Amino acid sequence: MSEPRLRADAADNRARIVEVAREVVAGSEELKLNAIAKRAGVGQGTLYRHFPTREALLAEVYRHDVEELVATAPALLAEHDPITALARWFERLADYARVKRGVLAAVEVGVWRDLTARSLGPIGEALTALLDAGRAAGVVRPDVDARDVILLVGYLGRLEEQEWDTRARHLLQVVLDGLRARP
Repeated sequence: MSEPRLRADAADNRARIVEVAREVVAGSEELKLNAIAKRAGVGQGTLYRHFPTREALLAEVYRHDVEELVATAPALLAEHDPITALARWFERLADYARVKRGVLAAVEVGVWRDLTARSLGPIGEALTALLDAGRAAGVVRPDVDARDVILLVGYLGRLEEQEWDTRARHLLQVVLDGLRARP
């Protein structure tokens, strides 16, 4: 069953709340609902109608990021050669991983397990499409699959905040170089 459609103003409010919360989580700030409402330009009642708990808001931030990450794979493949598409997807993956780390650090273990279980399927499918295109073009190694890459990039959650900007994209480049087919 699908969710009821929101009025345009309610949908805009919801989108602003999620975007502000994402910025806060990505910036490693503490997520305070009152501050989120104020920065999003909505009242506290509006925020709580959309997201009755902090965990509900964080789950929506995470779900939204997963959807965006997954949607970028076919768009990148339509615009770029497979290895460039994979490299650009990795750039987006670094942003996603930073938000994921912040969300998972802020929610209870039960919510964390549910969020990660739901995201791995779609992310694995998007990554498989990128890898398949690269293999078909002869630029990605034939012996790797999406699970291999997901395991390799799992380290992003272990980076310290102060080293994120210097290491995250560099390490993804190392992974990308390892995925390239050798002549």
